[in-house]
Amino acid sequence: MNVFVTGGAGYIGSICVEELLNAGHSVTVFDNLSEGHRSAVDPRATFVQGCLSDEPGLRQALLQAQAEAVLHFAANALVGESMTNPSKYFRNNVCSGLNLLDAARAAGVRKFVFSSTCATYGPPDRVPMTEDLPQRPINPYGESKLMFEKMLSWYHELHGLEFVAFRYFNAAGASEHYGEHHRIETHLIPNVLKVALGQAADCQIFGTDYPTPDGTCIRDYIHIVDLAQAHILALQPGQQGFFNLGNGDGYSVRQVIEMCERISGKTIPAVEKPRRPGDPPKLVAGAAKAIGELGWKPKYPKLEDIVAAAWHWHRQHPHGYSD
Repeated sequence: MNVFVTGGAGYIGSICVEELLNAGHSVTVFDNLSEGHRSAVDPRATFVQGCLSDEPGLRQALLQAQAEAVLHFAANALVGESMTNPSKYFRNNVCSGLNLLDAARAAGVRKFVFSSTCATYGPPDRVPMTEDLPQRPINPYGESKLMFEKMLSWYHELHGLEFVAFRYFNAAGASEHYGEHHRIETHLIPNVLKVALGQAADCQIFGTDYPTPDGTCIRDYIHIVDLAQAHILALQPGQQGFFNLGNGDGYSVRQVIEMCERISGKTIPAVEKPRRPGDPPKLVAGAAKAIGELGWKPKYPKLEDIVAAAWHWHRQHPHGYSD
């Protein structure tokens, strides 16, 4: 298929582009490089620098790419920032997302795959979390993603747009060529590995008094290559709806730090800090729907494999991408 990937220069987008190309698809990447990196774009893909806010330019790029499917990764995704600058999140994640929906429809796109988030649920009523849980986001980031999910549902009902929306838990790891380099890094594994690389004196643990075995938060980590494979499966005709993507198992902050020490062979000091407001004790995905309906089967569910892949990439690229 001809696949149009927004945000394809970012962490998740770049590795999905790589896997799409490996699977034989033709790919056009559309990215404004505000968060992504030009050198993270696989050279086999066509690159178009542009903004989703520019609907005429977006529509032209979709038509030129002869896009049959859209994979949409271009969103602002910092929870804390969304609490201080909600306008940015609703403007980009909702308004610019609407531009993309309308441009895709005008270009005759029939399949839309959306990068959503477990933040649409808010604090869960139970874990593992399944797709039928109530959605009660507690920050503008999660709210903006939920709003776009609802827009997709209406475009499906009224215009026949076939979509798959993936609610991610914690994407982590790297492929052989591409990895995680955010200008503002909030994710645990890369921040812990910065200590192993000698780029930080210590890592931070926010809260040690949670009702978990070691008192630290538990999260569900999913290898980025497994995540990418789910998106390829979503392109199959007839696949439609909302799916969680996770491993169905969780690891605590302390377990992640200990694994990073073991894989890197380095001592990683940790500083204990108070809880952050709004951090649930445990977030773990129930991914049975993706496994049953998409035929998705994670190849790298072990934390050891995820951290090893991340460490390998960060050692090869200690300062991330050059641009």
